[in-house]
Amino acid sequence: MRLPMATPSGWRRDGNLPAELTSFVGRTRLLANLKRHLGDSRLVTVTGIGGVGKSRTVLRLAHQIRAQYPDGVWFADLARLQDAGMVRHTIASALGIADQSSRSETESLAEWVGMRDMLLIIDTCEHLVQGCAQLVHELLEAAPNLKVLATSRQSLQLPYEHVVPVPPLQVPGDDPVESLFTNESVQLFAARAGAVVPDFVLEEQNIAAVAELCRRLDGIPLAIELAAVRLRALSVEQILGLLADRFSLLAGASRTALPRHQTLRAAIGWSHELCEPAERLLWARLSVFSGDFELDAARYVCSDDRLPAEHITNLVTGLVEKSILLIRSNHAGVRYKLIDTLAEYGEEWLDKLGQTQDLRHRHLAYYLALAQRSEDAWSGPRQIYWFIRMRQEHDNVRLALEHALRTPGESVLSLQLLSSLWFMWVCCGFQREGRLYLERALEANRGVSKERCKALWVLSYVRSSQGDSVGALEAAERCSKEAVRVGDSRAVILASKMQGTAAVLQGDLQKASALLGVAIEFNTDNKELNPGLLPAIVELSIVLTAQGEMYEAESLLTDCLQVCTERGELFVSSYAHWALALTQLHSMKTDQALSNIQESLRIKRHFHDTLGILIALETTARIFTALERVDMAAQLLGALHQNWKSAGLPMLGAPFLETDHEKCVKECQRIMGLDGYNAAFDEGARLDLDEASALALGELDAPS
Repeated sequence: MRLPMATPSGWRRDGNLPAELTSFVGRTRLLANLKRHLGDSRLVTVTGIGGVGKSRTVLRLAHQIRAQYPDGVWFADLARLQDAGMVRHTIASALGIADQSSRSETESLAEWVGMRDMLLIIDTCEHLVQGCAQLVHELLEAAPNLKVLATSRQSLQLPYEHVVPVPPLQVPGDDPVESLFTNESVQLFAARAGAVVPDFVLEEQNIAAVAELCRRLDGIPLAIELAAVRLRALSVEQILGLLADRFSLLAGASRTALPRHQTLRAAIGWSHELCEPAERLLWARLSVFSGDFELDAARYVCSDDRLPAEHITNLVTGLVEKSILLIRSNHAGVRYKLIDTLAEYGEEWLDKLGQTQDLRHRHLAYYLALAQRSEDAWSGPRQIYWFIRMRQEHDNVRLALEHALRTPGESVLSLQLLSSLWFMWVCCGFQREGRLYLERALEANRGVSKERCKALWVLSYVRSSQGDSVGALEAAERCSKEAVRVGDSRAVILASKMQGTAAVLQGDLQKASALLGVAIEFNTDNKELNPGLLPAIVELSIVLTAQGEMYEAESLLTDCLQVCTERGELFVSSYAHWALALTQLHSMKTDQALSNIQESLRIKRHFHDTLGILIALETTARIFTALERVDMAAQLLGALHQNWKSAGLPMLGAPFLETDHEKCVKECQRIMGLDGYNAAFDEGARLDLDEASALALGELDAPS
């Protein structure tokens, strides 16, 4: 079976630039101006009112100039972020940064950017200006080859910032000698109209009405696009007539607002009024989502007696046809997104209706149920599906958590949501975020409870995966004490397992063996494979290998892999293959060891398991050394040295890994000589994590 790949963006050099979903019209002079300023300045901020096309212009520019940045163009969207404290983490996530350690976010960001020659785009900063400005300043100071392009309704107010306002498109009459047919506002209307009504063409009979319509809309792209959608039911002349009526009604509505802001609100309000009442209500309710969402989520969160669930599909289709919702299809299914400016409008209506709190509670309830469903299914044959699905739901999970933490009486739900998603924090590359939220939720829920006990062992697991064995042990011991008080036997067993994991990291083999043995014994009859039984078996095998008990270790791992195969479990199986390779290496079964470590790497590629990849590559270097392929080993050691820098604590601080690493380095230097080793090491240091994995798998030619 061929599995979909989910290579983390931070493993690539080319960036994570989103595709352009629509054709780009006009802005030739503005794009040239932006290119010039970006050549002269390290920070350019693109400003303008909502709907004027800041994000779209910057995206077009980025696609034009991406080849100028050897280390890629990276895009971070802050539009729906509410918590200023999460700015650093959100940008780190957008970069796909491998650091899953307990280091500060600023430190790992600066380390990752380092000497990279790259462009970072931070989209929609206006509601988080202070946090964005501080971070940008820190990054530009730390990274001499970094350039930043920001979009915001206001500048970041940094002394070296170059601000470029995005004006509306030129409208007919701005240039007296320009033909109406070549005007960029008219061209945009024609392009969007052609998408709505395929046989639409600009001609002498309609050009005057189109030109007047674009003038009325002040050349604001979003307003023009919303007007074009109405061609499904109306002629250009009818649209113009209705729009004129709409504007005359609103002429005195807000004397304090900027004229063009009034124009945009009028255009959005007009589109709002042209929706059916049920579509308007759904528009308001969909504003509670962050980022994109699935149809099932809309059915659950937005339905009630006024909007029956069975009507939601048709209403969503109607909003897509009216360009209120964007639709995105990929191998994982169809998802929808409310355009940011329209989401703000929907939020205002939801507040006026007095339904915001109720909808946010339903949103939280949906994602809590989804989290519990995904936890139950994680160890089965759809593990890759749930990995991709929950990474897609990341923005909405974060929003649900924020609501639970801020809302009196609902903070215990944050513990339930966080705990159910233990696999998301540990296996999907969100260790740091999981730890941050778990610590906040535990602080907000100090009363001893089963929910708190589960959150404590999950926190211990997350800290272990960061290499923080001291913090992991502290959380596991707290869990054990509190679980005894509330009579939670499962939490006691899992606390023992997590204490055993911490002991492995600290090199206390005797303690690790005892604790992991207890966890395995009490979990043997349990149908739940993760995170107790299978990880405990893998960790105990590592202890047995370190103690020289190879037969017992290999036997344990063979049984573990059989269970994984029967259940369709992949994540732990990748570690079982790694541990088996480690055992076989000690037993001098080097060909078998290579086969197992390569299988481990192949599986790990489907997950955002940066630390697991690095640990597997450490073992691969040792196997290549044993096979006398020391040139490959030295290149991998160079790649590891470079990639561990941005992944946090090298070798997770585990003594047995550090010792083996040093032995491998010395053996390669002895065989190759210092000059030969350094040359191969330097070649390997140029490889990113994906390239290093390809080298280990024989998919990449070894550099000469």
